[in-house]
Amino acid sequence: MIKIYFDIITEPIPKLYETLMKRVIRKAVTEHYPNHRFEVNVTVCDDETIKEINKEHRGIDKPTDVLSFPFLDFDSPETLTMLGDIIISRDTAYRQADEYGHSPKREFCFLAAHSALHLLGYDHETEEEREEMEAKRREILDELGIKR
Repeated sequence: MIKIYFDIITEPIPKLYETLMKRVIRKAVTEHYPNHRFEVNVTVCDDETIKEINKEHRGIDKPTDVLSFPFLDFDSPETLTMLGDIIISRDTAYRQADEYGHSPKREFCFLAAHSALHLLGYDHETEEEREEMEAKRREILDELGIKR
């Protein structure tokens, strides 16, 4: 079981995007930990807010599309445990969807999958890690019918 909480602190996004992002996150997490009980917080904000968070936590003074803050301390499947926080910039998601030539729905789901995988310990610091993470993200989105 995965509880996902949304906090929209900017202009609203379509409910469909929120619903699909929940499916993406659930799929990513339950494939890795089918018997665990997790909570995930998702915050959708604007570029200015994510810029402040990025500067505070990573020392980078510019907006980004998504930030992940994994807790990574979950040994007990029967205890409801916070898996982590996901923060998505609504502004950047819409801009990137336009730049990449796909729908905002797909971009929000892409960012949710990307961030959920970070919560699970995936990274993309090396080429091998990047390829593994991209393949897993693509698999999740494809299985849910979320295509470019």
